[in-house]
Amino acid sequence: MRTPLTLALALTMLTAMPVPAAEIEIVSRPIASFGGAAVGEPVEKLIWRGGLELSSTDPDFGGLSDLAFTGAEGELVMVSDSGYFVSARLIADAAGTPMALAGGRIDSIRDSSGRNLPTPFSRDAEAASVILRDGVPAALRIGFENLTRVADYDLVNGRPEGPAREVAIPDWLSRTRTNEALEALCIATPASPVAGSTLLITENVEADDGTSAAFMLGRQDRGPVSVTRSPGLSPTACAFGPDGELYILERGIALFSFRMQLRRVPAAAIAPGATLDGEVLLGAAGGEIDNMEGLTATVGAEGETVLTLLSDNNFNDWERTLLLQFSVPR
Repeated sequence: MRTPLTLALALTMLTAMPVPAAEIEIVSRPIASFGGAAVGEPVEKLIWRGGLELSSTDPDFGGLSDLAFTGAEGELVMVSDSGYFVSARLIADAAGTPMALAGGRIDSIRDSSGRNLPTPFSRDAEAASVILRDGVPAALRIGFENLTRVADYDLVNGRPEGPAREVAIPDWLSRTRTNEALEALCIATPASPVAGSTLLITENVEADDGTSAAFMLGRQDRGPVSVTRSPGLSPTACAFGPDGELYILERGIALFSFRMQLRRVPAAAIAPGATLDGEVLLGAAGGEIDNMEGLTATVGAEGETVLTLLSDNNFNDWERTLLLQFSVPR
């Protein structure tokens, strides 16, 4: 007869066993306008490119906290705060307007032994950024909160696979084990003066001067930085553009709706010891946005910087998963 201890051990081992990736259908509803602008028209300091409201009948689809493009044909990976990678391909029309996500697949995020992450405390993936080798996406760097850490995953055909490879981060950050710790992570692009360095930004860990504590990981560019806080807002994502400039997404709550703000920091201002600040490109609140947490930057067909934003629905019926795209005027 199996003893309770043996049964508990067996259940733990079963939970830790890798679950095969599953194909999922992602329903995409196009969003035609934003802030009164039609596709191709200016909205504040950006150009609206279009968006999608995403849903799926798969119970594990949701809680999407960040995204990264992993291929030249619109391949992307989204990370979930419940411990999943969601891969798909963004389909756009001839003008570059987002039309749908196709080829959806969901896969468990693994630990360094290749097993499923064991607890909700360890599964909270919040940030993602692509690692380039010889200009080609080769791995995905993921930031986690609660059990605060950073890990790399190999990309195989544009999708992350295999065990985690832990990345060393400062002790003060790894000891800050809350859901307001490591919220944003981005890797500087080749055009940046700090190319290849990883920027880590906390959501609500204050530096001595009241700014948001942050840190740069790099061989030569390593050390503390901070991010100026906007009233009522906290940083939730960051992305380096192809020109080396840094974009920071911020989120807050106004009355009974979410707020968001997008800022641009000049490339030359990014260095260890700096306090990062920049101009506001876009601010929004109300029904056109949701709980905006994800941001990535890519190059458009005309060489323009394209910003793709993602919202986290927290698996709530009253929140939505939105993918919104804007371009930066040249």
